[in-house]
Amino acid sequence: MRKTMVDVPTEDGVADAYFVRPDGDGPFPGVLFYMDAFGLRPRLFEMADRIAERGYAVLAPNLFYRSSRSPVADLSGLGDAEERGKIFGQLMPMMQLVDTAAITRDTKGYLDFLAAEGQAGGKVAIVGYCMGGTNALKAIEAYPERIVALASFHGARMATEEPDSPHLQVGKITGEVYFAHADHDHAMPQDQIDRLEAALDAADVRFRSEVYAGAEHGFTMSDTAAYSPEGEKRHWEKLFELLDNTLPVR
Repeated sequence: MRKTMVDVPTEDGVADAYFVRPDGDGPFPGVLFYMDAFGLRPRLFEMADRIAERGYAVLAPNLFYRSSRSPVADLSGLGDAEERGKIFGQLMPMMQLVDTAAITRDTKGYLDFLAAEGQAGGKVAIVGYCMGGTNALKAIEAYPERIVALASFHGARMATEEPDSPHLQVGKITGEVYFAHADHDHAMPQDQIDRLEAALDAADVRFRSEVYAGAEHGFTMSDTAAYSPEGEKRHWEKLFELLDNTLPVR
């Protein structure tokens, strides 16, 4: 495979990103990979590589590029639950800059990059983790004609009482979506899950929404204290099932 760090132009600046694709001329179906709050790091590179191994061109942008190039923080304590919370607090100001308008502008730049590389074949899928799951939902709502599938894992605050809550725009989605929620997740409690599913049902969106029993927020991330091997395994199965159904490799 070909692995490299690239700079992606956006309306607001230049985002550093990890880009990995199979060897050969392609074209390869494109996958946008939206990071969790801890940013681009070896664990996310491993995950992007695993998707690329199946024949996809994967772009994982640094969503915090407005604040810092990668790495965005000292993550040496990420495996400790208390230190993980402290790191998250340090990154909160960066997260707040990535609002709905910002991620909408940014996503266009990322889609255009894939198209210019000749890898996306005109359509892409998007996968997101934690805050990346929420931003991925906003992305497919903003570009339903370009994004054919979404997989969100332990996404946060997707169906709040706020006037710009992502669940209010799900009627724009024309592709297929999958949501994996962590059990007893403070960032996506059951009332929000119910509200999101009701909105998807009302909009007649093709979706699956599942709660992973016993899993914590962040369960896919093997470099954090929230990691669940069972949850990670199930997540890969569901992600690849979605990709095979919506954006198959030729």
